[in-house]
Amino acid sequence: MDYQRILCKNCLMEKNALYAQSGGVTAVINASACGLIETARQHPKAFHKIYAARNGIIGALTEDLIDTSFESPEDIAALKMTPGGAFGSCRYKLKSLEENRKEYERLIEVFKAHNIAYFFYNGGGDSQDTAYKISELGNTLGYPITCIGIPKTIDNDLPFTDSSPGFGSVAKYVAISTMEAGLDVASMANSSTKVFILEVMGRHAGWIAAASGLASSSVELPPHLILFPEIAFNEDKFYSAVKQSVEKNGYCVIVASEGIKNENGKFLSESGLKDAFGHAQLGGVAPLLAQMIKDKFGYKFHWAVSDYLQRSARHIASHTDVEQAYALGKHAIELALQGKNAVMPIIKRDSDQPYRWHIETVALRDVANQEKKMPLNFIREDGFGITQACRDYLEPLIQGEAYPSYHNGLPRYVILKNKAVHKRLPTFSIQK
Repeated sequence: MDYQRILCKNCLMEKNALYAQSGGVTAVINASACGLIETARQHPKAFHKIYAARNGIIGALTEDLIDTSFESPEDIAALKMTPGGAFGSCRYKLKSLEENRKEYERLIEVFKAHNIAYFFYNGGGDSQDTAYKISELGNTLGYPITCIGIPKTIDNDLPFTDSSPGFGSVAKYVAISTMEAGLDVASMANSSTKVFILEVMGRHAGWIAAASGLASSSVELPPHLILFPEIAFNEDKFYSAVKQSVEKNGYCVIVASEGIKNENGKFLSESGLKDAFGHAQLGGVAPLLAQMIKDKFGYKFHWAVSDYLQRSARHIASHTDVEQAYALGKHAIELALQGKNAVMPIIKRDSDQPYRWHIETVALRDVANQEKKMPLNFIREDGFGITQACRDYLEPLIQGEAYPSYHNGLPRYVILKNKAVHKRLPTFSIQK
């Protein structure tokens, strides 16, 4: 393929942008999309069309593109208040150029066919790896593409950024849920449930579980035990802490990260399967812990898995989280206008009280495939709670409410038209 000819031809054409969502969606990923699209529309000379890839990078590979120009300003604005991924997301990781050159050549074909000069990828660590690989296309295959990553992950494990969009809202949801469930269990503990276990997401980092600690500043009130992936699970210490809580408080509320491991480094709930990114598929640690407690003490128990509920609860999203998600989408466009490439905008904290922050950038090559775990000084000495330093970090992230509008008692969320762009290339099958 003559990429030099493509380059010359594209210089004479109006340039388009492609935005895509990746990985597990959040309550605020659409706010980033809103910030990006609204800002791009203010610069029609730089961005003739703003396309979205249906179902993330898969849509880019299969030429399944959406023309966002058919969406009204009102509907784009409503994205800021709508959970989920408005354009569809995916779990699909590009292999290296050496392993699967065809995928990269296909991306260039799609970019060429639709004159795409800018690519914005909204996702977590694995997604930023994909974004970095695409940014290298200009160097390796001679096609000019500006690639900007936009951070997103409820796990809050992206490095460099103080917090990740999506986390603040999950933190708020988990803290509130722990508080409310704790009141419920306390009401019935005398004659009913003694132990309640809430399982939250967090494969290698315990940020979400830590957020439950905001529910109370007293060790007598829930959560009585928080289980972190950063702290090896010790069965004897666990049993002792559960028994002590039940005997002292009358009940025990536990919040457990899905990724807690034993002292040999093995996930307690590992199923033996792998997900699309090659990670161990986790089964469900809450019922496992519940059965352990039942077998040891005979306590009556209940357990719950917050799962998708925690990441889709837009009705109780953090105002801070929504504003940061929007700002990062907006800033991604501004970076492209400045001629930046292969970078990701990040949040930098200026102070805790009052909470102030600003946006900086980091190179995609430094972000890809890294994880930010909980600092040990954020975890209580006994391993079952959070410290004041952790509380000082977390509290600003859950501040404020950004309620959507309601109709007939339910939130009013937008569903876009998502009108497809006419395909110009032969069908392409991806390797799953």
